[in-house]
Amino acid sequence: MIRISSQQIFFGGINRLQDINSNLVNTQQQISTGKKVNKPSDDPVAAARILKLDQELQRSETYGRNANLADNRLKQEESTLASAVDIIQRVRELTVQAGNGSLSANDRQSISAELKERLGQLANIANTRDASGEYIFSGFQGSTPAFAKNDEGKWVYQGDEGQRVLEIDDGVTVPISDHGKGIFVDVPKSISVTSDDNGSDNGVSASGYISGLELVAPNDLTNSFIGATPSVPDDLTVSVVNLDGDLRITGPNGSPDLTPTPPPRVGEEFEVAGIKMTVNDAVYDPNGIDPVTGLPTGAGDTFTIGVNDKQSIFGTIENLIAGLDGISKTTPKSRAEYDALIAETLVNLDNAQESIILKQTELGGRLNAVESTTAFLEDSELYTKEIRSQLQDVDYAEAISNLSFQSFVLQAAQQSFAQVSQLSLFDRL
Repeated sequence: MIRISSQQIFFGGINRLQDINSNLVNTQQQISTGKKVNKPSDDPVAAARILKLDQELQRSETYGRNANLADNRLKQEESTLASAVDIIQRVRELTVQAGNGSLSANDRQSISAELKERLGQLANIANTRDASGEYIFSGFQGSTPAFAKNDEGKWVYQGDEGQRVLEIDDGVTVPISDHGKGIFVDVPKSISVTSDDNGSDNGVSASGYISGLELVAPNDLTNSFIGATPSVPDDLTVSVVNLDGDLRITGPNGSPDLTPTPPPRVGEEFEVAGIKMTVNDAVYDPNGIDPVTGLPTGAGDTFTIGVNDKQSIFGTIENLIAGLDGISKTTPKSRAEYDALIAETLVNLDNAQESIILKQTELGGRLNAVESTTAFLEDSELYTKEIRSQLQDVDYAEAISNLSFQSFVLQAAQQSFAQVSQLSLFDRL
């Protein structure tokens, strides 16, 4: 026979009531929080998985914010560049209008006035700021305006060539900025007469001028310098070499010699290395002074043709404004200079538009990458939340049913304990 004392009965009943009450409280907590696992001891395995899923969600949310920031920055840049293209297109229309030979000096001044306004608008666009107040085209120098006027009143780039990137997923980064130097400054320039002298290299301008300058066969220019470094030079030199007006065409520093046979002459249109031109009114002085020896060796008008130069879109517009304000068109030379200015400006504007459009295309590719990554993050987050919900979220119908049952059991246990706790051996004596 096993003897059970009153104290054992009492403590056993109390422990049973505490266990039932603990289960009841746990169920109540599940219903109030909506979670099956409120502490690791509820389900250690599920708690560990839930912790990992929470970390995954935090990672996805962080990358999602980065992707949203990248999307906003890229769309702002895309919109800004679209505005720049609109202004350049208007400048091109004004340039075509300025090329009308029937325009008066006042008409050219009116065009110049609007060009100055458009130039200011383009500078404002290039100095666009983002939501945090940083200049989007200044590279890493976000607090510095991308473009500002120098002492000569010309717009120059002030930023650096840095490009900011943002990580939008594990191992996935996307550039969210572009420096203004690559977009607005390093624009391929039309071939042009960049300098000319009378052959003595003493700063005296040539008597003649070049007209009809045109690049008609780019491949010929490249092929003329096969094996050279760089493959296309920055300039060519055209010189009058004798009293007959024969011309000599060379690469940088006199090499290689590209002069055709027979050599072209002053007043004749010719083509060399894919470039077409006519040298007009150039002269040769048999008593010209050699700039190195100082001896009279003969010298003729010399022209330097820029073929691989770059020029900012601001410089293109500034040169056009200066030409409209300063070229009189009263002599054949000035008229040729004006016509060349219009032709060069149109080519330079087209190059600037192409540069910006290429950047817009690149931005479109980045936006597509951000969009696809964002969609992947959203799908991953949705899947992660679904798994976490299966592990963590409470089934209210089941929980409420358990709560009712546990309340009933607790009530019954309390009544039973009340009766059992009153039993005593003394009642049997």
